[in-house]
Amino acid sequence: MKGVAVVTGAGRGLGRVVALALAADGWTTVVSGRDPEAIAAVAAEAGGGAIAVPCDVTDPDQVRALFDQAVKRCGRVDLLFNNAGVAARGVPMDELEVDEWRRVVDVNLTGAFLCVREAFRVMRAQTPQGGRIINNGSISAAVPRPWSAPYTATKHAITGLTKSASLDGRAFGIACGQIDIGNAATDLTEPMRSGAGVPQADGSRKVEPTIDPAHVADAVLYMANLPLDANVQSMTVMATTMPFIGRG
Repeated sequence: MKGVAVVTGAGRGLGRVVALALAADGWTTVVSGRDPEAIAAVAAEAGGGAIAVPCDVTDPDQVRALFDQAVKRCGRVDLLFNNAGVAARGVPMDELEVDEWRRVVDVNLTGAFLCVREAFRVMRAQTPQGGRIINNGSISAAVPRPWSAPYTATKHAITGLTKSASLDGRAFGIACGQIDIGNAATDLTEPMRSGAGVPQADGSRKVEPTIDPAHVADAVLYMANLPLDANVQSMTVMATTMPFIGRG
């Protein structure tokens, strides 16, 4: 086995695809998410000693328990794919409820921080020391979509978290990088591929091209399999003809 990987938000979508790819690549995979049945199904599909550990990343106690279970059952943690995330309704700024804003911040930013914190705790203490963290950012952090303030703000903050973790992890053999994804074909991007499409900066709506999530999984595997003295600080994987370059 290559090591022990923890994947959050792994019950569906991109997290599921990455968890399965890691398992197929020889990683012992800890599949985590809020839906016990969904993550159990992914762990069973992954095989190879994969385990399912339910976790709501907004709850500090559950996040600690996730990493404690990973160490108890697998011995250590070598990789965190910090993937769990949500979005709010696409509405004008003044129509967005504060509770919706807080939910996105709690999951996308505070949840990501809690997972990084626990990964540091485990990776600093284990022998051999160290490990790798890959944060799931977004191209929206640099070039936002209309009516996306909560998602955009949190993903912009993820870049700061990634850089801070990359710096603070140096002394402990902890590498931290970020992958920014443009239009992977998951449930989250279904509106982009159907009907009238999604709002554009010029006020129109358009269907947008997407990519197979397997390409994203391949990118994560490349980052994950580097030796700890090498790091991909940031990587963008996107549909070639999506409206990103030039969107700003």
